[in-house]
Amino acid sequence: MTPLDAAHAAMDRDETDEASRLRFFDCLADGEFLLLLEEEPQGDDLKPRVFPLESGPVVLIFDLEERMAEFTGGVSPYAALPGRVIAQVLAGQGIGLGVNLGVAPSQMILPPEALDWLSGMLDGAPEETEDVPELFSAPWSLPQDLLAALKAKLARAKGLAAFALLAGVTYRGNRKGHMLAVVGASEAAEPALARAIREALVFSGLEAGVLDVTFPPPEADTIRRMLPVAYRIDIPAPSTEGRATPVAPGSDPTRPPKLR
Repeated sequence: MTPLDAAHAAMDRDETDEASRLRFFDCLADGEFLLLLEEEPQGDDLKPRVFPLESGPVVLIFDLEERMAEFTGGVSPYAALPGRVIAQVLAGQGIGLGVNLGVAPSQMILPPEALDWLSGMLDGAPEETEDVPELFSAPWSLPQDLLAALKAKLARAKGLAAFALLAGVTYRGNRKGHMLAVVGASEAAEPALARAIREALVFSGLEAGVLDVTFPPPEADTIRRMLPVAYRIDIPAPSTEGRATPVAPGSDPTRPPKLR
């Protein structure tokens, strides 16, 4: 069972469970998949193998190389891409997505409108506010699904920050909420971290605004006030192994792959 198999099984157990459906799409967006190609990639240009089904054209992805080989019957050209990149480059093209077809319990076909929806969920940006916090407290009751999603998202943000503090907050004017302070992030990393945290909210089925995110410097008074009461989430340090600059298609978010 791969993570996608498990998420798919949970979604299948109760088709009316919105939370499990959202978790499946979160798993699809965060995972890395093998996109079946007609030919070897030409730089950032990819030519997916398109299958003309009765319901419309689809391209195929697999979560394991063995599964792709089982489907094709041998070695085939492919590109390893994050699910979010695949959804975003296919959005608006009227092409469906076949997932693990014929080789796994998570097999399914996502219609074009599902990819458009997923891309829209991933494209949203957090809203900025300028409220002044006056009092911090231990977090009030937050859904366990949200806490688990936050920890999972931040665990994948290796090296982008040192840790995060989650606390209840009362703002000037007596507005109450929750604040997540992400400590040690560079200015360049802040947008990616903010998007990841927003996705944790969205795919937990919660509306934006449930959680306010800030990026204070380590010496900020906010950190000193939050530390005694906050729930701490440590963010893993980057791997010590030397790694070359990624050159695979889709590995650079500023240069998404192009489909031909």
